[in-house]
Amino acid sequence: MLEKESEFTIHPITVLQDNIVWVWVHNCNAVVIDPSISSPVEKWLLEKNLSLKAILQTHHHDDHIGGTQKLIKRWPNAKVIASKKELTRIPFQTFSVDDNDIFHLMDGEIQVIEVHGHTNNHIAFYVSKENAKYNILFPGDTIFGGGCGRLLEGTPSQMFESLYKLNSLPENTKIYSAHEYTENNLKWALTLDSKNIFIKERLELVQNKLRNGIPSLPSTISEERKTNLFLRAQNVEEFTKLRMHKDSWKC
Repeated sequence: MLEKESEFTIHPITVLQDNIVWVWVHNCNAVVIDPSISSPVEKWLLEKNLSLKAILQTHHHDDHIGGTQKLIKRWPNAKVIASKKELTRIPFQTFSVDDNDIFHLMDGEIQVIEVHGHTNNHIAFYVSKENAKYNILFPGDTIFGGGCGRLLEGTPSQMFESLYKLNSLPENTKIYSAHEYTENNLKWALTLDSKNIFIKERLELVQNKLRNGIPSLPSTISEERKTNLFLRAQNVEEFTKLRMHKDSWKC
């Protein structure tokens, strides 16, 4: 199933337990975001007769970069785009970027957004295009459907600030998160906000999608504002309590 908006075409490849590798296609070229493993991505690209133009890396974890080196062996001219601050932990990057850098790729303009919290040097990629119906966001493990990333290296204040940055994007921005966590996150949210009709309705829709083999993602900034308790937190203290509660919660 291909997800299309204006001329953007984004395809999900589900791998490992719950990772989603997103593939952005334009004409005969493709950009891959956070390839956990190489074989299903390579297979899909070859079946579609696509050339790998670039790989976007949001952070250094192996379930996001594990397939990169094999992919660039197959397509040696593909750029590997990652944070300049992660030259050690993503050593195969060929195009290094900083916060607020803007570059052009395929048919879009990409802005780099530093979103520390899950890791120390996590970045997101915000893709826009003139006259596009939707802009798109590849946030890695910063924001999920109904949730946010665990604080493995960063602090609550860093993640709160990162979510604030993402929440400032246009409400119709489509969010292509890197994991299928939406159902679990919404079940947790209902334990704290049981009367929230938006969360209830979204959970029903998500469960129906998953039963039919359809990913719950992408979501939108608008949808997350209504149903994501982390995005709705009013201050760092409230966010911290939510993150601690979710960390200890068992479905």
